Amino acid sequence: MDDNIFIIQHPLLTHKISLLRDKETPTAEFRHIVKEIAILEGYEALRDVETKMVEIETPIEKTVQPMVRSSKLCFVPILRAGMGMVDGFAELVPNAIVGHIGLYRDEVTHEPHPYYCKLPQNLSEKEVFLLDPMLATGGSAIDAVKTLRKHGAKKIRFVCIIAAPEGVKAFHAANPDIPLYIGALDRELNDAAYICPGLGDAGDRIFGTTVR
Repeated sequence: MDDNIFIIQHPLLTHKISLLRDKETPTAEFRHIVKEIAILEGYEALRDVETKMVEIETPIEKTVQPMVRSSKLCFVPILRAGMGMVDGFAELVPNAIVGHIGLYRDEVTHEPHPYYCKLPQNLSEKEVFLLDPMLATGGSAIDAVKTLRKHGAKKIRFVCIIAAPEGVKAFHAANPDIPLYIGALDRELNDAAYICPGLGDAGDRIFGTTVR
């Protein structure tokens, strides 16, 4: 596996992903587990973010200690499923900025189409974490990165819960410089471009719409 592709190995993570896969897991529980998984993945993806030395006072004495530069971080979910991961990342860094990129997938061609974009103006100064539960064909993630770069982003990381080999290959070929964090690498895409064994449509299951 390439140095910029990280498959996160942890029994708690694999356990929670297994719960997501179960078609009997209800919407409320599914949504909560996605948040928990985002926290676990965020812990790894945020491992080497920038810190600054800050003077604080303990009950014993004054000291200078490192703190995360939260103003330098920007979490960007790919709508709509990526919204499920934002709360988990925000739990770790509550003061980080949140942007949004909206893409929908054509049911026939499986190609992504943009419909919404709201990003901070000074994106070039941020470390951007692009969030989407599923990396299937890679089309949406690749388009989202193009949008981020168009708005000035220079430092980007992509975090997903489940990925297909086809999507990983396509994304990495298009963006070899972007670290890719994966919770589980699945077998393949089916003819409808769904990940197998996967978990179905993450957006549908997070928001309680039609489950596939």
